[in-house]
Amino acid sequence: MTSITLRIPVKVMESLKEIAPKSGFSGYQSLLKSCISERLRKDEAKYLFVHTARLIDTLRKPGVPEDLINVT
Repeated sequence: MTSITLRIPVKVMESLKEIAPKSGFSGYQSLLKSCISERLRKDEAKYLFVHTARLIDTLRKPGVPEDLINVT
């Protein structure tokens, strides 16, 4: 873990503090970390998939065999 300083609007902090216990989180910091992580995972999947799809298309054009492309 690392520590950061983050400026967040007061209204957002109030909402985090109110919603956290109702969502099963021990506090607003846990909820905030969860929100950030969830969004990051979505963005990673979206943007990394785009790059992977482009690479696959690039490999298929010259006829690279599917068994080489589909290595996991």
